[in-house]
Amino acid sequence: MEATVSVTDEDETDADPRTGLSSAQVARLTAAGETNAFTGDSSRSAWNIVRANVFTLFNGIVGACFLVLLLLGRWQDALFGLAAFGNAIIGCWQEFRAKASLDRLALLNAPRARVRREGQEIEIAPAEVVRGDILILRAGDQVTADAVVLEHRALQIDESMLTGESDAVDKEEGADALSGSIVVAGDGVARAIRVGADSYANKFAAEAKRFSLVASELRTSVDRVLKWVGWGIGPIGLLVLNAQMMVAGGWVSAWRSGTWTQAIVNTISALTAMIPLGLVLMTSIAFAVGAARLASRQVLVNELPAVEGLARVDVICLDKTGTLTEGELAYRDLERLDQDAAGWDDALAWFGAAPDANATARCLRSPYPVSAPREASVYISFSSARKWSALALEEVPGEVWVLGAPEMVLGDVATDAGTAVGEAVTRLAAEGLRTLVLAVSRVPYSVAAQKAESLPDDLAPVAVITFSEKVRPDAAQTLSYFREQGVGVRVISGDNPRTVAAIARQVGLEVGDGYDAHRLPEDEVELSDVLESHTVFGRVTPEQKKRMVIALQGRGHTVAMTGDGVNDALAIKTADIGIAMNSGSPATKAVARLVLLDGQFSHLPDVVAEGRQVIANIERVSMLFLTKTIYATTLAVLFGIMVLEFPFLPRQLSITDGLTIGIPAFFLALMPNTQRYVPGFLRRSLTFAIPAGLVIAIALTVYTRTAMSLGVSEPQLRTGSTIILAIVGIWVLAVLARPLNRYKVLVVGAMFIALATLFTVPLSTAFFQLIDPGEEAAYLIAIIAVLTVLAIEVVRLVHRRVLAKSAVGEVA
Repeated sequence: MEATVSVTDEDETDADPRTGLSSAQVARLTAAGETNAFTGDSSRSAWNIVRANVFTLFNGIVGACFLVLLLLGRWQDALFGLAAFGNAIIGCWQEFRAKASLDRLALLNAPRARVRREGQEIEIAPAEVVRGDILILRAGDQVTADAVVLEHRALQIDESMLTGESDAVDKEEGADALSGSIVVAGDGVARAIRVGADSYANKFAAEAKRFSLVASELRTSVDRVLKWVGWGIGPIGLLVLNAQMMVAGGWVSAWRSGTWTQAIVNTISALTAMIPLGLVLMTSIAFAVGAARLASRQVLVNELPAVEGLARVDVICLDKTGTLTEGELAYRDLERLDQDAAGWDDALAWFGAAPDANATARCLRSPYPVSAPREASVYISFSSARKWSALALEEVPGEVWVLGAPEMVLGDVATDAGTAVGEAVTRLAAEGLRTLVLAVSRVPYSVAAQKAESLPDDLAPVAVITFSEKVRPDAAQTLSYFREQGVGVRVISGDNPRTVAAIARQVGLEVGDGYDAHRLPEDEVELSDVLESHTVFGRVTPEQKKRMVIALQGRGHTVAMTGDGVNDALAIKTADIGIAMNSGSPATKAVARLVLLDGQFSHLPDVVAEGRQVIANIERVSMLFLTKTIYATTLAVLFGIMVLEFPFLPRQLSITDGLTIGIPAFFLALMPNTQRYVPGFLRRSLTFAIPAGLVIAIALTVYTRTAMSLGVSEPQLRTGSTIILAIVGIWVLAVLARPLNRYKVLVVGAMFIALATLFTVPLSTAFFQLIDPGEEAAYLIAIIAVLTVLAIEVVRLVHRRVLAKSAVGEVA
């Protein structure tokens, strides 16, 4: 999509602006589909969301195993199906929530459109506008379709939400009027050129609505593990099934005797243990709780993994207006140049109180209130094209006051530091203040000059008035936090580079003059070089903002983008983390990952802290789940090769899963944690999980072979395996929870108490088929458990040293 749009397409309809289209023409155009009605394609279909979260490989495997156990009448062993069900529900919920935000995206929210048809001015719904309609534009109206101006009377249109340029733009005959822009002054007549899906606003919305999930290292790492398990689950499953059928007497004998059912149950037990479904569920829960906490701080999370994302950001791009500033001008000061001039305050009061005063002039109302009603004999309203307005008061004939941009009112004198006015203007402008000059002419102002809207002769400067944008009070503190955290800052705005740089300095950034985006190179490599060496950029178009984000990402940065205007929407959508102010446009808020509901920039450190908590805690929890996946996979392979009966029932694995991983992981994932984010989550987790899992698998294999040689029955062997796995699993939990505090000790202790309860309460022992393992087996269980615990301690010690060396190497 182009950054600027030409609306000079040739029209099939060329109605007289005085009469507009006829009913027959409207009917024909409506039938031809040339209306402004627009229903954008859904960001992502409901079926695609359900398919992506429900019809996955692992949900299919788990669902099939769940169904087989139900058909075999072994519902007690099918409890693992609840985790898969929870994963699917949470995944669908968060994506449907994001979809709802995107589907509400609309730039055109004008309640009515004013058109001229058959000589009558009528109001219709924006969707009923047809191509060729004559639009009547007045102050406060939103332009509902791309149009070309036919008539104008001081018509000014605010396109800041589309282009980022804060000043309203004068619209002459033949000029573009883009859909989604707002009429702020004057009135005019325009012909609709492009409607519906072809209009600028809806093209913008269509690009912003393209579905994308926020980049998440946690989710990517979990998906990678699931992919690895997916490749191995087929051949390992066949290996285990063959071993279990052999243990049952062989394929033919097992089928005839009915022992094949136990072989199937054992195989399902091995397969479901390999899949870390709980890790997906726990990650989703941690995201959801983090989002809920942020909501209490007035931060809306449109996509759950965004909680993690901002903790990984190393460059944050800020729009000036509405982000660093409140988007409003404030009167700053007045510096008089002619101490003898009189009446200047009355002139300023009149300019400020004028009915068509623009935002800058209205700032004069408070410091220069109207003391008495005065009539103007001459008044030329402000125009952004000529950048000045003129006034002659009836009570002071022959005196004309002009208020406007210094260089437009006084020419080169205003920029010559050798003159009084030039020195003042250049000095104040260097501070980033917006300057206007008030000048007076005391020679007759000819009627011809008034009609031509040309400046009076012999203008003499009287005063320089300065204005500043209201900087958000929390901006400096928040930017200071990001600097301390090593996060780079880029200020990107559609405004004047010098003004943007001055605002940046006010919020504590050490910058020189801003970089004019008109000079930005087209080459991506050169563009990224510029972005690495400059901090402040002005006159940036929406498309350039998007390109700048992409260029930073191409340099390996994780980029956050903040803003509030439609002109920020594409960059916010493209960034790794998009952040919108609640005062922003619906388009921007819909595509943002995070919305600051109360507009407080100071909430961003809270988001960073929450993201760090999620990452650090899920990393700890992932070691539990991945350890389980490693030992389950290794057990399946070893028992398949050795042709041994799998030493657990699915329901018995539910004990170890719940007490050593599921329940404690829920609490650990929600604990406070301020550990700073370091890339390499999966590598660090596997560095512990692989050796720990191998140790546990080998210990259970040794126990099984030894117990079999002692003549221990299969039910006793399963009970002993469950005890060993539960004790070792809780110890792994305690190791990973370190440093321990009162809360963590309570969680770990509660798991030991729950384990003792399950092995002593008759109802639970009967359900889980737990029996007395026998005296000999009891000694064996104790020895294996102690040795395995000691081995786990060694693994953790080595793991910490490896991480410490890695951290030193990264710093070096």
